Amino acid sequence: MANNRDISLPVVKRLPRYYSNLEELMREGVLRISSSELAGRMKITASQIRQDLNHFGGFGQQGYGYNVSDLYHEIGRILGVDQRLKVILVGVGNIGKAIATQVNFSKRGCELIGLFDIDKSVVGQVVAGKRVCDTSDLSDFCIINKPEIAILCIPKSQAYSVAEKLIDSGVTSFWNFSHFDLNVHFDGIIVENVHLGDSLMTLKYRTNNKI
Repeated sequence: MANNRDISLPVVKRLPRYYSNLEELMREGVLRISSSELAGRMKITASQIRQDLNHFGGFGQQGYGYNVSDLYHEIGRILGVDQRLKVILVGVGNIGKAIATQVNFSKRGCELIGLFDIDKSVVGQVVAGKRVCDTSDLSDFCIINKPEIAILCIPKSQAYSVAEKLIDSGVTSFWNFSHFDLNVHFDGIIVENVHLGDSLMTLKYRTNNKI
């Protein structure tokens, strides 16, 4: 089994796809599946599946394939869905509200523990069962509650100061919707950047060029 640091990011990004496909197979009542059958479902090669899973021990049996339930739970364990990481969300506008209310955090091994906004008309609202707090309370909240992950749904102009405050308060990972490149300005943090406009342009290019 490879050391986690030796596993490439593309492999890591495929793990949630395996997880969701296996969940669907379980709902369909499928008990076992071959790498070729799973590859056809996911539109990747069987060789790629075997290579990916071999990083974590393989899990398959020659002539049998994969036990769907066992593989589902093993990948869930690898992804840490049984470990609750504390998450806060900063910026409760349209995107922030959608994330807070539509993302199933507990299913993904996370617990949303706090919502923050600078807009006084938003502060005090209840979203996803939680009262929105003022961003002036961020540092104290983080020091007391120790969230590991922050979701940033804030304008680019606010991202540096908010991220600096969060990092100083112990936050180490960011799900970043701000279009501000945190990696350039801060060392040693983990960032998953989400650029919705870029994704749409990629889709537009693929649509125009049929790829």
